[in-house]
Amino acid sequence: MASKSSIIDIVAQVEKLRERKQLLIVKSADRFARAATKAGLAEMDITDGEVDHIVEEIAARFRERDKKDACGGNTAPHRQTNGGAGTTAEVSHDS
Repeated sequence: MASKSSIIDIVAQVEKLRERKQLLIVKSADRFARAATKAGLAEMDITDGEVDHIVEEIAARFRERDKKDACGGNTAPHRQTNGGAGTTAEVSHDS
């Protein structure tokens, strides 16, 4: 006979999931902070609004790419093979 989970067991599971979620959020934040620091963004005078806008643009770009891939587009991996150096072109963030 299968035993039913007690409320206490379920509450404990929910708490473990919350802790796991928080850990994943912190790891993700650290990952993006490292990338921004490596790119030199930490030394730039960029407003929070500008950062939000830039990140939204990046997210839209990747969502569009994922949508194209889901529709049978390019199936090649999207990782850079040059060590993540990216482009050296400078983009002005002046309004």
